[in-house]
Amino acid sequence: MLVDAFTQLMTPISLLAVFIGTVSGVLVGGMPGLTATMAVALLIPITFALEPLTGLLLMGGVYCGAMYGGSIPAILLRTPGTPAAVATALEGYPMTQKGQGGLALKVSVISSFVGGTFSTLVLLLVAPILASFALSFGPPEYFLLALLGLAGIVSMAEDESRLIKALISGLLGLVVAVVGTDPISGMLRYTGGITDLFDGVAFMPALIGLFSISQMLELTGEKNIVADTSKLTKMKREPMPKGLAKFIGTGSIVGTVVGILPGEGATIAAFLSYNIARQRSKNKELFGHGNPEGIAAAEAGNNGCVGGSLIPTLTLGIPGNSVAAALLGGLLVHGLIPGPDLFTVHGTMTYAFILSLFVANLVFLVMGLCMAPYFAKIALTPINLLIPVVCLFSVLGAYAMNNSLFDIFVALACGITAVLLHRAGFSLGALILGLILGPIAETGFAQALIMGHGSYSIFFASPQALGLWAVIVVLIATPVWQIIKKRRLAAAV
Repeated sequence: MLVDAFTQLMTPISLLAVFIGTVSGVLVGGMPGLTATMAVALLIPITFALEPLTGLLLMGGVYCGAMYGGSIPAILLRTPGTPAAVATALEGYPMTQKGQGGLALKVSVISSFVGGTFSTLVLLLVAPILASFALSFGPPEYFLLALLGLAGIVSMAEDESRLIKALISGLLGLVVAVVGTDPISGMLRYTGGITDLFDGVAFMPALIGLFSISQMLELTGEKNIVADTSKLTKMKREPMPKGLAKFIGTGSIVGTVVGILPGEGATIAAFLSYNIARQRSKNKELFGHGNPEGIAAAEAGNNGCVGGSLIPTLTLGIPGNSVAAALLGGLLVHGLIPGPDLFTVHGTMTYAFILSLFVANLVFLVMGLCMAPYFAKIALTPINLLIPVVCLFSVLGAYAMNNSLFDIFVALACGITAVLLHRAGFSLGALILGLILGPIAETGFAQALIMGHGSYSIFFASPQALGLWAVIVVLIATPVWQIIKKRRLAAAV
């Protein structure tokens, strides 16, 4: 079956579909507001006129390409093309400001390739086994997984004052996240009677405001993005930093595992990988100031989600995330029902699709390595030209999500707020974590208590839950102990 699948994949039409899909995905991912979910959903009507395999290859290529493409504007302009690229922006943009944009792009594309390839290999070899593991996660485990992500807020602080500000930032994100309709009771909260807020604050417009528009406002007082432009001409010869393999490996594993869990996404995988890398790093003080270790972990994490999210999608019909849900729609349109038949009756087509993900990863690797020197020169664009262009795309991206003018005002308000918070020393990364993970934590917490008839013991009832508690304790205790240690050392001095 694998031989037949490989033969089908090697036809010119199939390879062209993978190539076009991947390049389109990179371009879509590179535009703020245009997510991989939107791209795959828009492709479904187009695939009606195509052969089922060709349509699947096109959608798979877009998925892989968009996951990597979001890192390009995140690194060069601090404007994440996709939500999953937020963690990349935290380290990538400071590297660009130091004239290391090309190196950051190189780290990003290689890490994305390794993460995507690893997760696809896992998908190919052990999909049915891991799908059953995903079903063992219920609301208590999802709450703890969200709590695990929120624990990363503590790791963002280097001293006591920054810890307090990081916690306040995370709390602010959680407050914004609860605006809208209560997922359990259906009651409206903090909407002020504004109908556009009934579904909550739209995440993508808020993200565009917090990162893209705020950065353009910050740049109004600058002459150039890059402080030292001399390094831009040397980036082809700049070697990969040593010691990144363990961070790429960590991100690949975390991304694949998080992707397997239905409902989780690449954004959570990227932040979890980033926080674990921060804990394991010997250069913790460089995080937030341009550390390639953070880029390696985050990019391997969000691309590791691609293969992981397809495991429950193809075997159980349960999408791993919103992009996989759109891709599931494409499968059903062509009469392909997820389950055992997909790997037996339609096995040749299914394995051809899985093998195409390897090709898609290879396409964006070659594209990224060849185009990195040219992508990096975006940072040399004059500020007076860059600001209006980025703001225009940001406004269009905010509007395109829901075709709502209100979302444009949300993006503008978040942009102005982000500038004020940044100048006051608060952590935007912590705020984003609260905004992303707040709804997941709240829904999991409420559903778990309903299942446990109000008893909190349900959060300690399963081995998975106990394992997650252990990781949470380690993630919180390590940075707190380091802060206490620094305090004692300072007192002794």
